[in-house]
Amino acid sequence: MRVRRERGACRGPPSNKSEEAYIMRLSFGQELRLVQKQVLAPRMIQSMEILQLPIMALQERIEQEIQENETLEIVENDPELAEIANETVEAPNPDAPSPDERELVVDETHNNADDFERLLQLDEEFPDTYEERTRPSSARIEEAGDRQHDTMANMVSRPTTLHDHLHEQLGWFDLSPEVRQMCDRIIYNLDHNGYLQGRLEDLIDREGGPAELAAAQQALSIVQKLDPPGVAARDLRECLLLQLVPGMPYYEQLKTLIGSHLEDLENNRMPQIERKTGYSLELINKALVELRKLKPKPGADFYAEFVPNVTPDVFIEPDEEGRYKVRLEDTQTPNLFISPYYRQLLLSSDTDEKTREYIKRKINSAQWLIESIEQRRNTLTRVAQAIVDHQVEFLNKGPEFIEPLKMQQIADKVGVHVTTVSRAVDDKWVQTPRGIFPLKRFFVGGTVSADGEEVAWDAVRLKLQEIVDREDKREPLSDDDLVLELAKHGLTVARRTVTKYRKAMNIPSSRQRRDWTLGASPSENGKHRKEG
Repeated sequence: MRVRRERGACRGPPSNKSEEAYIMRLSFGQELRLVQKQVLAPRMIQSMEILQLPIMALQERIEQEIQENETLEIVENDPELAEIANETVEAPNPDAPSPDERELVVDETHNNADDFERLLQLDEEFPDTYEERTRPSSARIEEAGDRQHDTMANMVSRPTTLHDHLHEQLGWFDLSPEVRQMCDRIIYNLDHNGYLQGRLEDLIDREGGPAELAAAQQALSIVQKLDPPGVAARDLRECLLLQLVPGMPYYEQLKTLIGSHLEDLENNRMPQIERKTGYSLELINKALVELRKLKPKPGADFYAEFVPNVTPDVFIEPDEEGRYKVRLEDTQTPNLFISPYYRQLLLSSDTDEKTREYIKRKINSAQWLIESIEQRRNTLTRVAQAIVDHQVEFLNKGPEFIEPLKMQQIADKVGVHVTTVSRAVDDKWVQTPRGIFPLKRFFVGGTVSADGEEVAWDAVRLKLQEIVDREDKREPLSDDDLVLELAKHGLTVARRTVTKYRKAMNIPSSRQRRDWTLGASPSENGKHRKEG
């Protein structure tokens, strides 16, 4: 279809332009273009996916493939079966196989055609009850049932949540339906720390009047009396005040400090608190000891943070000569092979062409999976060994001796692309003589010391923590002072880097690190002596 639209058919452009420039052509047709682009083969995509899987996910992937691909089987402890599994088979297709297909060979010495015929006849006689796989004995069934029962008995019971704990206590109160409903609404709007999210007015209906607001305030007062103390608070100050009980040590002082000087306490402004309240530093510090016994997050005890189980993919062990060698976790990964039954069925002349193509496709898929697993094993071993050879000092002396390392260095050493190294170490854990670490832990950046040697950032952070731990708490070091102290150890670091690391390591500022119980700082004593 061709459509020509002339300039006169609509509002045209200025007349000083040629008419051909404004002719619009719409047409359907074929054209030949030469475009260069990269397309990943399905086999390569599967290989990259298998490489990136950790050991537990790989086991799940294998189980899924076994369920979906009937030509895959697991090698049992049978020498004869293992011998068959290690053989290759040649496909009976007269045409040459494609380059992506592994040639298949039949073992002529184990032709079980008669047995398969017998199995097919039995399956026809008992189609609903017979299975080709061996049925377990009654003892095996009972043993499996016992293991399942023990597994269910040892399962961790569902922990009591904060909402369950509060609702159970509500049964102790004689409440009207309106107040109880509002209590439920307040409880379900608590976060995992026990704080009430949003305003109380947002929990009532828009049509509700002063009576419903009064019911909401009464319900909030009831919920705040429940255990744990401090629950349903709307901010930290209210949470701490709810936990104060008349008669507790330093009750009045704590009430004053929390109610009016919480921000000063957070910033360690003890002289200002002393001047405003008239309390001595000794009294303030004694009150702070009791303040630290309160819980700023009363609901955190009911919140169980999920901690995933870690299964190492790689084990690092010293050999007889003291060199570290890599060993992969392969005990839980089943060895796969292509079923002899389907190989024989593929070779049988009685198999129709449609079934033959289906089996051939399944066998190719199974062969790709087996080769991808083997390639994962080889790549992960080589990458892990290259990392270990670079980080020998880390394994011998500790984390502070870790060497700067980039993935490109390992990629160049192993002879693969850097993305392959990234996939190989992604979500993988390694068991070392110094504990379990993520494999990515060994890749760190660094800086250059005064001697011209590369120093990992982890070593800088450890040295920073050491300097802060040894400083005089009467006069803590500022970030500028920390830069100078690091320079004394041959580490040239910018001030903004020190500030970033200090915050990442949860190290307070110099003002917050000062301990006022130790008295005046040396500089202040010198100032007083000079003034005297």
